[in-house]
Amino acid sequence: MVKKIIKRGRDFLFSQQTSVFSAATIIMLMVIISRVLGLIRQRTLAMFFTPGELALFFAAFRLPDLIFEVLVFGTFSSAFIPVFTKSLKKGNGHAWDIAGSVTNIGLLIFALLAFIVIVFADHLYGILAPGFAAENREQIVFVSRILFAAQGFFVISYVLTAVLESSRRFFVPAIAPLFYNLGIILGTLFLSKPLGLLGPTLGVVFGAAAHFLIQLPFAIKLGYRFSLRIRITDEVKKIGRLAFPRVIEVTFLQFAKSAELFLASFLSTASYTYFTFGNSIQLIPVGLFGTSIAKAALPTLSRQSDSTEEFKKTLFNALNQTAFLILPVASILIVLRIPIVRLIFGTDIFGWEATVQTGMVVSAFGFGVLFQATAALLARAFYALHDTRTPVIVSVLSITLNILVDFILIKGFGLPAWGLAAAFSLASFVQTIMLVVLLNKKISLEISRWVIKPLSKAVIASTTSGVAMYFMLKVFDKSVWVKRLSFFGRLDFGRSIPFEKFVLDTRYTVNLLILTTFVILAGMVVYFLASFLLKSDELKFFTSIIKRNIFLRKITPPLSGESEPISTIDKI
Repeated sequence: MVKKIIKRGRDFLFSQQTSVFSAATIIMLMVIISRVLGLIRQRTLAMFFTPGELALFFAAFRLPDLIFEVLVFGTFSSAFIPVFTKSLKKGNGHAWDIAGSVTNIGLLIFALLAFIVIVFADHLYGILAPGFAAENREQIVFVSRILFAAQGFFVISYVLTAVLESSRRFFVPAIAPLFYNLGIILGTLFLSKPLGLLGPTLGVVFGAAAHFLIQLPFAIKLGYRFSLRIRITDEVKKIGRLAFPRVIEVTFLQFAKSAELFLASFLSTASYTYFTFGNSIQLIPVGLFGTSIAKAALPTLSRQSDSTEEFKKTLFNALNQTAFLILPVASILIVLRIPIVRLIFGTDIFGWEATVQTGMVVSAFGFGVLFQATAALLARAFYALHDTRTPVIVSVLSITLNILVDFILIKGFGLPAWGLAAAFSLASFVQTIMLVVLLNKKISLEISRWVIKPLSKAVIASTTSGVAMYFMLKVFDKSVWVKRLSFFGRLDFGRSIPFEKFVLDTRYTVNLLILTTFVILAGMVVYFLASFLLKSDELKFFTSIIKRNIFLRKITPPLSGESEPISTIDKI
């Protein structure tokens, strides 16, 4: 019995995911856990540090993140996986030589750039965060130099992630971020009191090391080996060529993030914390329903790149299902922004003003989560067609727009931190429209056939759900009635309604949790009911999945609706 349990566990960890949806399901589950841990991490930080102190901690990530994301995300998100996947067909030895060479090249470039930035960090942060006081910048620089150690672990770790995902082993890469978040949480809990901000900083280093170590045994089992040798093969050159446009794109994205820090530093020290906390909340639906489905769809789209009809079917099924899943969550973020922020971040030192400001950031992001998720999938459609140039140009244009609107809203109109989130949502919308138009020219998408009808149904259902949640929130919140804010309370007959009998005093956390949970559940019932009445194909699809996996215990089909043949050499 014990041997069988161990064998099943080993098979689960090492087995290939045989469909886009099965892979996306694993990624989704791990993203949920990781994002929840991420929120616990932020909550833990909010318990020990004020918003002003946390702004220094978050600002310290700017330069390490800039180098890491340009170097690593710019390569592996678009270039390494397609090339490595095809190289597996020529033999594992050839593929692992490529992985080893890319690892060494990445480490050398990172070490060089990190050394330069560490030396000039003080001057660079003076440019990036001019609104912070000199003593605050000194602390930012100190923390930043330590964080480079964590990014060094990530350079290697993301090679392992790409290797495992190329081989359709999604589970282990999906759980690696859990250990990263745990490292920060534990560092904050046990080291913050004696060491201050150095506590969570060391936690970041421990978490990054764990992110690497948890993937290493599984990558080695598949054939990965460390080597001091660098071989500039045709495949390595191709990775460089494919990655170059993406590196340019990520560089511009980092400029936009740096502009956000630059502008937030002029608003107030705490504003960058409001923006960062709001961003961490909106990343949950984007990561859960956008990034996970996009990552899982890339290998299948890559295989179907020579079959236009199958390619379009997979792409639009994924797009429609993404919209179906993410739109009701967007309604929740917009309507329930204050209760959500209070429940997640509300501590003795994270007061009402911080809650309101963060809530406005969440709401502004909520209008753009669909476009972020859609853009992620559309970009990967271009990657699958071996076109990294087009999405890069589109992204650079949208990022430029984002930066321009940032300055207009913050410097021109004097908006608080939520203006940064509003600019980001607008830029995401423009990016999505441009990607759709250009992809349509490339493969004739037939948008009216695949998208308009299912998207309209999801929009109508989510809007109906949002309106229902808004009214329920107003009806059952005692403070709204007491302050005469309720739509009933403003009417003459509303004065005679005994509201005390059916409302909850949301000054207390338990009551706020009960009301928020009730409103969300009721909103989801309204959403699914509206989708049912509108005869949503996506609702039918997910209902059939639940029946197969829970009640009938059958294998879940992929997003394309058809089984995907797997061979030992086609390890994607």
